[in-house]
Amino acid sequence: MDVDNIVSWLQTDGVDILIKIAIAVVIFLVGKWIARKITNIIKKGMEKANMDAALVSFLGNGVFMILMVCVVLVTLDYVGVKTTSFVAILGAAGLAVGLALQGSLANFASGVLIIMFRPFTVGNAIDAGGVFGIVEEISILTTNMKTPDNKVIIVPNSQIMGGAITNFSKKETRRVDMVFGCGYDDDIKKAKALLEDILQKDERILKDPAYTVGVSELGDSSVNFAVRPWVNAADYWNVFFDTHETVKIRFDEEGLSIPYPQSDVHMFPAAVEDDKAAS
Repeated sequence: MDVDNIVSWLQTDGVDILIKIAIAVVIFLVGKWIARKITNIIKKGMEKANMDAALVSFLGNGVFMILMVCVVLVTLDYVGVKTTSFVAILGAAGLAVGLALQGSLANFASGVLIIMFRPFTVGNAIDAGGVFGIVEEISILTTNMKTPDNKVIIVPNSQIMGGAITNFSKKETRRVDMVFGCGYDDDIKKAKALLEDILQKDERILKDPAYTVGVSELGDSSVNFAVRPWVNAADYWNVFFDTHETVKIRFDEEGLSIPYPQSDVHMFPAAVEDDKAAS
């Protein structure tokens, strides 16, 4: 293209095209700046809400990418490029990716809910997703839990959020539910006083709320007492085990029996004697 052709082109359509390109560049740059500002505002809001740093970064980058796609489409549309096909392609690609990563997206959404609403935190003892253990790590897709026998189980977040979550560490205090039985021939008032004495002498048992000791059942072979003291959550298992041991020792010392299931067999020889008499 010689100089005359260039001059002719500039005099006809060239100037308009160059102006349009320049404006498109400005639209892109301004749109990128606005997208960055919006992303920073969203990130600061999530940080003020004490959301996990990994989640803040991931969501922030996701928001920025979506905004930039919109900026690019607006820029191309201004230049004159038909963006309908691009939108269709993006929609189809998004659908394909969503179907391929359905499980991962479910885990991601569940991870976001866990981090936002905090039904449990690191260090809590929980029963969730069919697993009991101590929470060691909460990530976007999975939650790592350590079992009492020191095994690490990685549980998908969707499995946790898909069922009931029992958090044993949420409250500072817990009630220890225990049942102890004595024989029908034993003095139940003495047994009740002995159980109360055991609880009163244990400094780990709280005075408020007060403990409960009462007859809960007249069983097949024993009179059962419901023993329900309140303790600090950290003392739960120690109190549970120690109380059972102390009750056995004290009952033996005081001559109180702890019955176990048993059956009485009655023999009736009268039928044999009747047969002999008849013969």
